[in-house]
Amino acid sequence: MNYHFRQASASEAPQIWKIIQQAIVRRKNDGSQQWQDGYPNEDVIKQDITKGIGYVLIDDNIVAGYAAILFNDEPAYEQLKGTWLTNGDFAVVHRVAISDDYLGKGLAQKLFLFAEDLAKGNNVFSIKVDTNFDNIPMLKILQKLGYTYCGEVTFRGSFRKAYEKTLPVY
Repeated sequence: MNYHFRQASASEAPQIWKIIQQAIVRRKNDGSQQWQDGYPNEDVIKQDITKGIGYVLIDDNIVAGYAAILFNDEPAYEQLKGTWLTNGDFAVVHRVAISDDYLGKGLAQKLFLFAEDLAKGNNVFSIKVDTNFDNIPMLKILQKLGYTYCGEVTFRGSFRKAYEKTLPVY
């Protein structure tokens, strides 16, 4: 399969929302509390796309995955209980979700690798991400991709594990 990664378009919002809803159910079925409080919702996805921070992983014109990727814009990360690896520019990866039709193909990892390429293309060599303490699949992906645990941040009143990965400068 030949996957490509690009900014999401407004017309893809319904497909993306369906993928997010699938991920919400998976988190619940896994026993995770993440995404069980009404967030993310359809308006958040539409806002991501409008702001130009919504990205899709495409397989032959089918949306296979989604992530929001933003730069230097996560106020919660300023309140880290711990220590980041770097203090300069950074990319943030949020709302990672893969379609049920594409599970088990390593696409979440591929999505992170595309995010790393996007960051490097913007001369940013740090990726920061957070996830719930009980989101085991994401914790495994972050470990596999070489992210370093840096501490905890708080979102909507709950603690999240925060990670950072520094990227090589060429």
